[in-house]
Amino acid sequence: MTKPHGPASYFPAIEAKYGRSIDDWKTAMSESDRSSHKELVDWLKTEHGFGHGHATAITQHFLHPEKWAS
Repeated sequence: MTKPHGPASYFPAIEAKYGRSIDDWKTAMSESDRSSHKELVDWLKTEHGFGHGHATAITQHFLHPEKWAS
């Protein structure tokens, strides 16, 4: 099994720390009224208590999934 790389390497820790699956977080992000990197990162940090690194990782993967495809 290949080890995750890039933002996906943070996903197990994000799921454990914030109690929701990555798919759930991505759904919440798509349903929010935010669309820019900064808006999404700030929203995750202020509304959901994410740390900066975790918020940045999931936002990068959410906004640019093609960049991180296996």
